[in-house]
Amino acid sequence: MGSVSSKPSAVLWDMDGTLVDTEPYWMSAETALVEFYGGTWTHEDALELVGSGLHGSAVILQRHGVRMEADAIVQRLTDDVAARLRTEGVPFRPGARALLSELKAEGIPSALVTMSLKRMAREVVALIDFPAFELVLGGDEAPRPKPHPDPYLQAARMLGIDIADAVVIEDSMTGVAAGRASGAVTLGVPHIVPLDGSAAHELWPSLDGRTVADIRALHARHSKEAA
Repeated sequence: MGSVSSKPSAVLWDMDGTLVDTEPYWMSAETALVEFYGGTWTHEDALELVGSGLHGSAVILQRHGVRMEADAIVQRLTDDVAARLRTEGVPFRPGARALLSELKAEGIPSALVTMSLKRMAREVVALIDFPAFELVLGGDEAPRPKPHPDPYLQAARMLGIDIADAVVIEDSMTGVAAGRASGAVTLGVPHIVPLDGSAAHELWPSLDGRTVADIRALHARHSKEAA
């Protein structure tokens, strides 16, 4: 057998909409909260928040009539979504669990880099039936949220790798922008919002059927242009 490249050194996963299909949970929680205060929250309103930092989202919810402090809004939404996860389980996106498992078997670290709170990310990770992630980085730990590159740069530092040796997997425009700005090879897997015109190096319609060999080939194709 010929030698196989060890690159990428890590795969950095977004969570909501990329790893797990929790966006409907967030939308439901947002709708309930706005309507409790007598406001209206449409599907289009919810789409604007996909991929955004939670505090930025809280400010938008305040503009729709939610009379709570931003921190309280974040905690309330997180509680609601976490409760759904505990009762309904982890709704993996197609192919995500299989790819995570194969990365683990191949010795390629995975990190979860999310704009959700760290405690929410831990809820998701705790419900996965194998130790999938070497690192979990929550939105309350990054100096600046996506689309800034800070979360991915921070994850790379914590893993002790060069960001150029990483692959980022994202489902939102803001997430793709963060991955690309960080210098990582950035893969877009659209879900609720289209990614046409995004900065992703490649767009895959799904992770279903994708393997570590595909991820290695993706990195090899784009690593020199990632920065």
